[in-house]
Amino acid sequence: MTVETVYPTEFQLHLFHEGNLFESYRLFGSHVHHKNGEVYTSFCVWAPNALSVQLVGDFNNWNGEGFSLERINKEGVWLLNVNKDLTGAMYKYKLTSPDGKVLLKADPYAFFSELRPHTASIVYSLEGYKWKDSKWKQKKTKKNSLNEPLAIYEVHLGSWRMHENGDLYSYRELADELIPYVIEQGFTHIELLPLVEHPLDISWGYQGTGYYSATSRFGEPKDLMYFIDKCHQHGLGVIFDWVPGHFCKDAHGLYQFDGTSQFDYGNPLDRENYVWGTANFDLGKKEVQSFLISNAIFWMEYFHVDGFRVDAVSNIIYWPNSNENSVNQYGIDFLQKLNQTVCQYDPSVLMFAEDSTDWPQVTAPVHYGGIGFHYKWNMGWMNDILTYMETDSVNRKHIHDKVSFSLHYAFSENFVLPFSHDEVVHGKKSLVDKMPGDYWQKFAQFRLLLGYMIAHPGKKLLFMGNEFAHFAEWKDKEQLDWMLLDYEMHQKANEYMKELLKIYKRSKPLYQLDHVNEGFEWIDVNNRNQSIFSFIRKAEKEEDYLVVICNFTYHTYENYRIGVPLNNSFREILNSDTDRFGGANYINKKVIKAENVEFHGRPFSVQLTIPAFSMIVLRPVQHRKGRKGNGKETVRRNASSRRKGE
Repeated sequence: MTVETVYPTEFQLHLFHEGNLFESYRLFGSHVHHKNGEVYTSFCVWAPNALSVQLVGDFNNWNGEGFSLERINKEGVWLLNVNKDLTGAMYKYKLTSPDGKVLLKADPYAFFSELRPHTASIVYSLEGYKWKDSKWKQKKTKKNSLNEPLAIYEVHLGSWRMHENGDLYSYRELADELIPYVIEQGFTHIELLPLVEHPLDISWGYQGTGYYSATSRFGEPKDLMYFIDKCHQHGLGVIFDWVPGHFCKDAHGLYQFDGTSQFDYGNPLDRENYVWGTANFDLGKKEVQSFLISNAIFWMEYFHVDGFRVDAVSNIIYWPNSNENSVNQYGIDFLQKLNQTVCQYDPSVLMFAEDSTDWPQVTAPVHYGGIGFHYKWNMGWMNDILTYMETDSVNRKHIHDKVSFSLHYAFSENFVLPFSHDEVVHGKKSLVDKMPGDYWQKFAQFRLLLGYMIAHPGKKLLFMGNEFAHFAEWKDKEQLDWMLLDYEMHQKANEYMKELLKIYKRSKPLYQLDHVNEGFEWIDVNNRNQSIFSFIRKAEKEEDYLVVICNFTYHTYENYRIGVPLNNSFREILNSDTDRFGGANYINKKVIKAENVEFHGRPFSVQLTIPAFSMIVLRPVQHRKGRKGNGKETVRRNASSRRKGE
């Protein structure tokens, strides 16, 4: 069954052991080859401390006799060629550890795996899918994401929607249903919880065993290609949740792969992730760097992924189980190398850091001393605003700074504002149920919260279900409570979210400068007693700006006065209290004209109605000069309100 071994080049092996073989998936794993009219299947694995490695599978009755891999270098790369096309065959590696134990392991580089609870690898070719997303690829390379709207819909494919019998939707079924839904809602990107193969559904993909294997829960890898292709054809970007910090400890996976700490740290204090029950990757080991960075390039090349949300960056930056928060330089170096390499392969692929630390320059380029991510999740903003909103409105004046504090650092990084799955599980309650008060008040404050998120500097992320005010916590074994859309308040909440995203994408002041302080200006940040905040969002063009007012109390105010930049007239383009959204309809129907009355340190001001628990957006309108015949004039801000540096 075996044929003459075709060895990899010395250069390939050198790069792998140096940590720089960024397409290591072409060498390792199983591959079917056609050469000189013959066909054979190669198997290659790295197991530096194994005494022997055999190939077992359904093609040899799981008996490795006669299927021994040859150790081809002292660093522990093993290779075997089988004189047969084994496409579709199930297999594992049978390793003998240094202490004589026999281990059965799935292939770390397998492209496909058995459906859980089975754990064998499957010989599978990723070649041959005909992509139709060339227009998308051309379009995204021409854009600077910092100056574009970015509204991410975070999805767990296993519980977004299910069949009536409880079966999961396939990748292709999700393409038919999820994509049109996300487009209708108005999001720009879909973020998928980890899709690497994992043994346990309730880990949501965060404890993986097959980093190169798209989970078979929803179909074959080419079905996932189809899903992503359809997303791109409909103008949706696709972001993968990705976990390069730690991995699953199940027996068939990477943990103690050759009987020793091969992928993980040798020191138990560094290796063990006691909170999650996982093992931490040894990021200082060069072969692990090749494995992980190649994995990112793999998803980019074969699946056309548009970005990665890197999970648990704090667990990479700092040594685990350390009370001193001691810095893990291996982790820092790895992240810098990862981000630089991804950028070299495709500068349009976005890198997001899920980082709860205050480590500086996470989103600064590596050559400026940063870590090199494009965006960082703003966990501080998320925690502060949820603490504020969960406080009864009469007591919010005592924690007023919870709202304003985020603007002290909002431009120190390029931020994403996340209301993710982590905020609606494990007893934390859903977003709408977090809100205090009665049924009406909960929905009013829910609309206010989402409106404030859209108006606050930073890109946006919302977990599935929040777009229609999902009332129960996320239940990962059940589909979303879609029947809620039969109820009026949930229908109206959904209409509100769609309107928010429509205004967000149409309004340059809400995204064009949200990474620099020139794009934001407080009008009144000190109204502690009434818990009302007002501010200006600005675009690159001076005449293009919005005024935002947020009332975080149950009181409605008529003839409420705020200062404005110029002697403009304004139209109310959004009011969360509109009856169409479930509010009491205390709205400002008419054009709001500025008066020559100094207020909030400005020479002009306007008066308007501010409903209870509301968020209002005002847009300046064109107006006529006082003298007859002067016609219409585009509004402009005076010199004192111009952006710095102009």
